[in-house]
Amino acid sequence: MAVPPAPRTPARLVVLVSGSGTNLQALIDASTEPDYGVDIVAVGADRDGIEGLARAERHGIETFVLRTSQFDDRAAWDVALAERVAAREPDLVVLAGFMKLTGPAFLALFGGRTLNTHPALSPSFPGMHGPRDALAYGVKVTGATLFVVDAGVDTGPIVAQVAVPVLDTDDEAALHERIKTSERAMLVEWVGTLARHDFHIDDRAVRLGRPANDQGPA
Repeated sequence: MAVPPAPRTPARLVVLVSGSGTNLQALIDASTEPDYGVDIVAVGADRDGIEGLARAERHGIETFVLRTSQFDDRAAWDVALAERVAAREPDLVVLAGFMKLTGPAFLALFGGRTLNTHPALSPSFPGMHGPRDALAYGVKVTGATLFVVDAGVDTGPIVAQVAVPVLDTDDEAALHERIKTSERAMLVEWVGTLARHDFHIDDRAVRLGRPANDQGPA
């Protein structure tokens, strides 16, 4: 009789936040499902007193805060952030509304394993104001992008995208709210998918599973 494979250990996830943590809450809710495949081991932030930290604490998740003002420069903060995250031994890191760019020290450890979302269909409208820029340009369809973080601004390999129509009645706030709803669902779906199946990057293509030449343990 064939021996069934051992159950896959849930992927260890660290989430970094800067604000209210609505995407974090969606991930917390999903992680309570036994088949989701994710264990949120820590939530970090770049400021105190935010709802994102409170959400984590209400669910018994360890938290930490590293303010840039605590350090001599951004490079020192980046090293400290990398060390704090590394101490939790994550398989994946998600930037869920984290309003700081990660730097070389962080990417040296977690490049290729860190996910972020952008409220536009990359490579269009990078930066802080994707919905506003989409409206100003007059596009009829925009959306959200989930990508693997690299050293650029919203330039990493694309994991998934979701389209959101632009309505004639939209202002920036209304459009952004609809984008965030779709973005949140995409994030939850794909974090679970990547956690359960693993992934690798082939040039700029994000592929499920390990590379063919990876013979390491599952």
